[in-house]
Amino acid sequence: MIRTLLANPRIANWLYGFEPPEHGTVLLVHRRVYIVPTRLGWMYGATLVILLIGSINYALSLGFALTFLLAGLGLAGMVHTARNLAHLAISVGRAEPVFVDESAQFRLFLESRSRAERQAVLARHLRSGSQLVFDVPLGEIAEVVLAAPAERRGWLPLGRVMLETRYPLGLFRAWSYVEPDAKCLVYPRPERSAPPPWSPNELVGAARPQAQGTDDFSGLRGYQRSDSPRHVAWKAAARTESLLTKQFSGDSAAELWLDWQLLPAGLGTEARLSRLAGWVLGAEQAGARYGLRLPGNEIEPGRGEAHRATCLQALALFEGR
Repeated sequence: MIRTLLANPRIANWLYGFEPPEHGTVLLVHRRVYIVPTRLGWMYGATLVILLIGSINYALSLGFALTFLLAGLGLAGMVHTARNLAHLAISVGRAEPVFVDESAQFRLFLESRSRAERQAVLARHLRSGSQLVFDVPLGEIAEVVLAAPAERRGWLPLGRVMLETRYPLGLFRAWSYVEPDAKCLVYPRPERSAPPPWSPNELVGAARPQAQGTDDFSGLRGYQRSDSPRHVAWKAAARTESLLTKQFSGDSAAELWLDWQLLPAGLGTEARLSRLAGWVLGAEQAGARYGLRLPGNEIEPGRGEAHRATCLQALALFEGR
């Protein structure tokens, strides 16, 4: 019954006290912290009841003192358990892109907004089940990394995370849910067996020699993000107020076009994207200049980490059929 009610997003959001995704820093106020006795706590309470009945039956003054002392100890433990989560601030860091079938690493940063350390706090990712126990020292920020499987390309949201603690006595369990606005970009699974994209015999693209090397200066051209800072013409840039890159003649480099239309017609969309992702990685590893053509999108030839990330992001977010 309870699970059926929580399956309704509106009821779950009202019960948990927030509407996902939560932007910015998330602060756990007292109304977002829930607490119930653990199995040990129920046994502890039953023991207190037995002690109280025995003390009443036999009129034991020391029995009453022991019973109320243990009851007070349990109540104090309940307060400290709830305070171990209350006023805990959670923020998220950047998640590095991954490929399909890898694990996305989400980083959470937790800080205590009260004058108390937080000890033995459990963070659990509900969708994947990954969890980690950590402490938050006073005046410091604790970093927690939760892994989530990347099963599909595109944007992968973090989802709901549960924070739980049973500190200090283990008699009570306090927990709260957060769902920060965090997501990770998932690239298509690269096809490792794809033919080299610089081989024209494998129908992988058009390759043409380009007279560009590192021997003799041959001119200037517009700056691209993948260009090395050592090749930027800083003096010319100071005069024209625009970045220019020096070109050199000598060594020839291959310029490749990784074209969607050159793939076999029988391949499906995901298979095409996987093969193109493999070609991008292969061309980057070979040091070639390469461009990418997709239906409705064309990326000019370039190379470098920034160009590689741009091409893989275009493949990850491709929505055509």
